[in-house]
Amino acid sequence: MEIEPITIHVSPQAAEAFKSASPEEQRKLEALISLRLLEATRTTDALKTVMNDISQKAQQSGLTPEILQSILAEEPHPDEQP
Repeated sequence: MEIEPITIHVSPQAAEAFKSASPEEQRKLEALISLRLLEATRTTDALKTVMNDISQKAQQSGLTPEILQSILAEEPHPDEQP
């Protein structure tokens, strides 16, 4: 399977989890992310399902609307275009 590198912005916790994983686990995580991206972009229903799943997991992890608003209000990442 041919692969192409991309850059995505994730939480510091997600970045640390990926960085601390073994090379084999990193490859598995990359494959999982690739599959989820494809799944999420196939149909609107799939995207809604993925978004609902992410929302539920975020709420279970303690992410509140106030925390989310605070994150969204932060300065853009230096790699992002204004």
